[in-house]
Amino acid sequence: MLYVVSAFVAVVLIGAALGLKIVTQAEVMVIERLGKFRRILAPGLNLIFPLVDKPRPILWRTRVTNLKGVDIVREQNSKTVDLREQVFDFPKQSVITADNVVIEINGLLYYQITDPRRAVYEVKNLPNAIEKLAQTTLRNIIGELALDATLSSRDEINGKMRTVLDDATDKWGVKVNRVEIQDIDPPTTVREAMEMQMRAERERRATILEAEGVKQSKILRAEGERGSLIAEAEGERQSRILKAQGEAESIAVVAAALEREQMNPADYLIAMKYLGTLSEIGVGSGGDKTVFLPFESSAALGSLGSLREMFKGNGA
Repeated sequence: MLYVVSAFVAVVLIGAALGLKIVTQAEVMVIERLGKFRRILAPGLNLIFPLVDKPRPILWRTRVTNLKGVDIVREQNSKTVDLREQVFDFPKQSVITADNVVIEINGLLYYQITDPRRAVYEVKNLPNAIEKLAQTTLRNIIGELALDATLSSRDEINGKMRTVLDDATDKWGVKVNRVEIQDIDPPTTVREAMEMQMRAERERRATILEAEGVKQSKILRAEGERGSLIAEAEGERQSRILKAQGEAESIAVVAAALEREQMNPADYLIAMKYLGTLSEIGVGSGGDKTVFLPFESSAALGSLGSLREMFKGNGA
């Protein structure tokens, strides 16, 4: 009886050891019963039937780049499925743009397993499948873009890849959260041509800026000269207006005086012209002036004398 009890206890202990499964946080375990899917063990302490139920072994093959820059295949055997977000660095690959330029691209892909059952049973070697899908999707997207668009549209490429990969991996129980393009390396000849183009563009912009500066300088100078001419013309106009106003006031005073003296303005003007002409006639060669007064000028001089006295009386 002692041996029987000891054997029974040993069997119970071995069964308990084989039947108790501890699953860590953020991981699950796929259990099969006689080769068929049974259930998924949640994190914590779980009990299964030994020899009948057993964990599904999972082999993950991923391609990584070592410190020497050489791609190697890494195999990982596991009995659990990690539900945390995974970072997948898919290796650099050569793609052809729409304008037939061969470039090399590599990037990062962030994914998370949402359905462990489908991730195990719907696809073989999930990381490798995601890598190949990312490579083919990237070739298709870059093949529709020219080189310039590829270099300047990383966000657009990332968005398209995430949408396509998320739709394609949904049946695998995987959620693609982000896709990031790391490096885009065009050939050496293309890089040199791009640098020459950039230098030419900078020189063109400098020439345009210089021409714009000269243009603005000429415009400002012309505006200044125009303003100066306008101010000068305005001053001359005001001067002429004031001069004309003074002459008009003088003529008005003379006309009023002639009207009070009952003298014809026409006779006054003729007398003034007559006296001026006589003064010019009497200019001598030595600078001496001799004025000839005909007999008929006595009346005009008398009128002028009376006008002079009248102006003195008026304070003119």
